[in-house]
Amino acid sequence: MQIGELARRAGVTTKAVRYYESLGLLTPARRANGYRDYDEHDVRLAQEIRALSSLGIPVERTRPFLECLVAGHTHGDDCPASLAGYRDAIRELTQRIEGLTARRAKLIAHLQVAAHRNSGVSPADEGMDLMTDYTNLPADLPVPEDDGAAAHLPGMKLPELALLGTGGETIRLDELGAGRTVVYIYPLTGRPGVDLPEGWDAIPGARGCTPEACGFRDHHQDLLAAGAVAVFGLSTQDSEYQREVVERLHLPFPMLSDPDRSLARALDLPTFEAAGMTLYKRLTLIIRDGVIEHVFYPIFPPGEHAGQVLSWLRDNPR
Repeated sequence: MQIGELARRAGVTTKAVRYYESLGLLTPARRANGYRDYDEHDVRLAQEIRALSSLGIPVERTRPFLECLVAGHTHGDDCPASLAGYRDAIRELTQRIEGLTARRAKLIAHLQVAAHRNSGVSPADEGMDLMTDYTNLPADLPVPEDDGAAAHLPGMKLPELALLGTGGETIRLDELGAGRTVVYIYPLTGRPGVDLPEGWDAIPGARGCTPEACGFRDHHQDLLAAGAVAVFGLSTQDSEYQREVVERLHLPFPMLSDPDRSLARALDLPTFEAAGMTLYKRLTLIIRDGVIEHVFYPIFPPGEHAGQVLSWLRDNPR
């Protein structure tokens, strides 16, 4: 068969086949006219090279496996030399993993030190696990479903409710002004050195408050440019706890503390139970002239939510 047919059947490119030949891994016969003539054995060798390459074994180090096939064995790893090839690849991979793990630990350590530089809490004070990183989310988090618990909110007036902000000010929710105000409501923010409630990651929509806060931080100026006059975060955590979060994450907007869930009672906001606590479900209110204009619920993934709010503001100018 010709080189194109071999490449197609082996799942490689013709350029790869020529490279295999240059290394002496394939030695096709020659026709009378000088053209290469590949057979089924060459197809099998090329397939073996491709399979080993997908495992991270360099092409030039597949030779023991190919020699095992040439010797008549059914599988390329039926020979002792092939097993040694596996061990060498595993040893090198282990060394790379250890090196990357050490680099990751150093980066996280630098991150924690930098994050707490302007905070009243230091990693040493709390015995923090430097491998804990609340800015990244597990890939298998459950996705929250829309249970209709926020469907009644658009058009509702904000109650005459005053909440304490992290700057020491008192914010009246019914006096936010005529412009659009973004209030993102979240369960609780993870804090290095403080364990999250047991089973937190298994609760749909619970994990992700730190990435959400960082998203609103990074998009803050864009949100103001798109028509928002202010941004607030709101949770049941006390102001002192929230203040550490604002300082550590360098948030350019205040958090509002609602430990008694007064807003939840006034507006019938959705909540859930975790570790004996009643917490807000994650949702965001767009407030205009003291009225809820739009609601985001449910929210997922939380790290991308600020961008979703920004898109809505741009698509719905005042």
